[in-house]
Amino acid sequence: MNEEDRSNLRDLHAGFALVGLLIRGGTVTSLLAESAYELADAMQEARDRHSVGIVSIKRQTKKEKANETQ
Repeated sequence: MNEEDRSNLRDLHAGFALVGLLIRGGTVTSLLAESAYELADAMQEARDRHSVGIVSIKRQTKKEKANETQ
């Protein structure tokens, strides 16, 4: 993963955190973005402790599906 990917993933985590903070309520509005990025950084650190990385799902080809049904 390059630095641009890490930055995009951090922004994605911050977006998830921001939604959670807004739903939960009680966070001072002026601190929402800062709090979201603090949570995003914690999510990144937790993710970095695991070597698996981002898991993707590979679609089966038509040939693989045909062989599976036989």
